[in-house]
Amino acid sequence: MQPKLVDVAKVAGVSLTTVSRVINNRGYLSAATKEKVFQAMQKLNYQPSSAARALHGKQFKLIGLIFASIENPLIAEVVERIEDQLFRVGYKAIICNSLNNPEKEQQYLKMLMANQVDGIITGSHNEAIEAYKMSGLPIVSYDRYFANLIPTVSCDNIAGARLAANTLIEKGSKNLMLISGSLDQLPHNTDRLTGFLDAVKKAGLTSATVRLPFNATPGIKRANIRQQLINHHPDGVFCTDDLTALLCLQEVKGLGMRVPDDIQVIGFDGSTYVREYHPELSTIVQPLDDIVDLVVRLLFNRLNKTDDPLLDRYVLPVTLLRRDSVRP
Repeated sequence: MQPKLVDVAKVAGVSLTTVSRVINNRGYLSAATKEKVFQAMQKLNYQPSSAARALHGKQFKLIGLIFASIENPLIAEVVERIEDQLFRVGYKAIICNSLNNPEKEQQYLKMLMANQVDGIITGSHNEAIEAYKMSGLPIVSYDRYFANLIPTVSCDNIAGARLAANTLIEKGSKNLMLISGSLDQLPHNTDRLTGFLDAVKKAGLTSATVRLPFNATPGIKRANIRQQLINHHPDGVFCTDDLTALLCLQEVKGLGMRVPDDIQVIGFDGSTYVREYHPELSTIVQPLDDIVDLVVRLLFNRLNKTDDPLLDRYVLPVTLLRRDSVRP
């Protein structure tokens, strides 16, 4: 049986009026009281109905967007495109920047539930957060796999990394290096690592793997990259994201190495910002138009409860944008 407001009040140990005030964000309530109501809503998998929202004038048509860091140019572009598509069909977006903080992500989920969003699109990368399962909301994920729970849309990370490796090798690189962010916090990096190393092994070569601290400052990352370049003397580098690749190019030039004669560098993502403002960087380009279109379409399929079958994963092809950081 579908839980009702009275059930939430009973589990939370508060009055019906208090539950209503929490859900509609009216009047002053202590953080402890709000937390009890949120916990009860999650425990019961309670969501305010559309009819209830209409009674309170809450027909806002809201979608929650939870992403790891909108500071990243690619994520910022994805969020901007999703928000624009939602706006065109009458929906507003609440944008949440989790900064890969599990506690922050859970708090945002509670806030979105309290604001009665219709659905959620997530691109955050904290694993095993039970609140997603308990929210009862239609959810679609960008580049984060939830294991038979939520449809995930991503580019082909393995094929893209393999393409990067093969390009470096075909253009003469023999001493290869992969530079990645923290693999345990960025699951898609694991696929990129796998694809790259598989291609290197198939070519009969080896590669050094460098893991940068995920939340380190650009200065610390540059220092680490510089030291690894000195230690390993690579002639071909694949970075699992474009921002890391740009830091690598800076350190390569600072060491007096010529690009691409002495060393080739390929990044991954291909945001509009990087392609327009850093035309020197070769990169694996994600098909953002197709990704955003599919993410939004899948969410509305779930909102409208269409009969279209949903897959666990939707993997879209990537392309190589070859520029001056790779030999012609």
